[in-house]
Amino acid sequence: MFILSSSSSTLPSAPPFSSTTSIFLSFSRVSLPPSSSSLKLLPLSLQFGPPKLASSCSLRFSASRAMAELIQDKESAQSAATAAAASSGYERRNEPAHSRKFLDVRSEEELLSCIKKETEAGKLPPNVAAGMEELYQNYRNAVIESGNPKADEIVLSNMTVALDRILLDVEDPFVFSSHHKAIREPFDYYIFGQNYIRPLIDFGNSFVGNLSLFKDIEEKLQQGHNVVLISNHQTEADPAIISLLLEKTNPYIAENTIFVAGDRVLADPLCKPFSIGRNLICVYSKKHMFDIPELTETKRKANTRSLKEMALLLRGGSQLIWIAPSGGRDRPDPSTGEWYPAPFDASSVDNMRRLIQHSDVPGHLFPLALLCHDIMPPPSQVEIEIGEKRVIAFNGAGLSVAPEISFEEIAATHKNPEEVREAYSKALFDSVAMQYNVLKTAISGKQGLGASTADVSLSQPW
Repeated sequence: MFILSSSSSTLPSAPPFSSTTSIFLSFSRVSLPPSSSSLKLLPLSLQFGPPKLASSCSLRFSASRAMAELIQDKESAQSAATAAAASSGYERRNEPAHSRKFLDVRSEEELLSCIKKETEAGKLPPNVAAGMEELYQNYRNAVIESGNPKADEIVLSNMTVALDRILLDVEDPFVFSSHHKAIREPFDYYIFGQNYIRPLIDFGNSFVGNLSLFKDIEEKLQQGHNVVLISNHQTEADPAIISLLLEKTNPYIAENTIFVAGDRVLADPLCKPFSIGRNLICVYSKKHMFDIPELTETKRKANTRSLKEMALLLRGGSQLIWIAPSGGRDRPDPSTGEWYPAPFDASSVDNMRRLIQHSDVPGHLFPLALLCHDIMPPPSQVEIEIGEKRVIAFNGAGLSVAPEISFEEIAATHKNPEEVREAYSKALFDSVAMQYNVLKTAISGKQGLGASTADVSLSQPW
């Protein structure tokens, strides 16, 4: 999903982008607002190192303390990441020596005992250990709920590897660059994430909409075109779920999509191993831009670096980028409990369109809908502190893409540039909402393939 050169390269001049009140990202002579937050399973950091987790730290540590440490380490981490990438092709140092006791675990009792012993030995902060136990119990219950006759074996196998990776990162924190390429060796983090999430998906009640359009997208990429997927965002597991639903029919999309992801997951030790296996452009989410006012300007500068890298990436062509212009995960209506895609930020949509337009390479924006909230729902409200509770369940998931929407056709019907921008964003959002409703009818409404419409043809290509 990514590759890139230096962010200091000169960018082609372009008309000024409009900016939002939440973030201003200056892009050469262009002002850009924030991109979406993405993956919290997903994720990351912006050319700086993750906070150092001392044995006394809390999983739900203060966001201000964590961010202060991130900013403090920014320059040294950036140099380290750049040097490592240049020498090895990926940002993690060779696998360091660390405790591998989790890999020797053969039962639930041994696993829980291992967490306790590593905590007592000072290798795990107590609250990280508590998060591990909670993650294990919730994951175990969800996989058993699936009815898989090998559930116990699957849980133990996946959780021992997950806990091993979490402990490794506590001992030797990984440094994400603003453009992170999935690490596939010596340990394959992508396959690890796929294997972990796969048992949580009820494929019998999962669907892909308009499968032929995913083939069209692959053909455009092969022709050197850029493609941006404008999507809603539901869970930390979105990247893995998208890949799992497409791995049989569109493996290139499954493995090469670049996800625009928010910064918060870089500080959460339970998230980072999964993020390491994804291609990422790392940004600060607009929802957390002002959590610590004194760091707002630093965050804006970091976002500017990321967007410059994205622009250079797009100039090379054949890039597939996923972004959620809402700036975060969908959440249920507090009065009804119903889930719907969160509204798009028109400035974020317009900035992506302009990046595509000024890349000097043919580009396309496709509306993408994703339904998977029950598998790993977010907290009911946006939280400032790092370390949310992981609720996990076995459930169906849905993914659908619709034809790209012509900006020129919409612009021809409006005179005011601001109206054009809003209308284009609304058209993309309306398409995502329409597709989402079809997926909802199929999955939650138990209508299955019968929920297909003239605009969304559902299939189960597995």
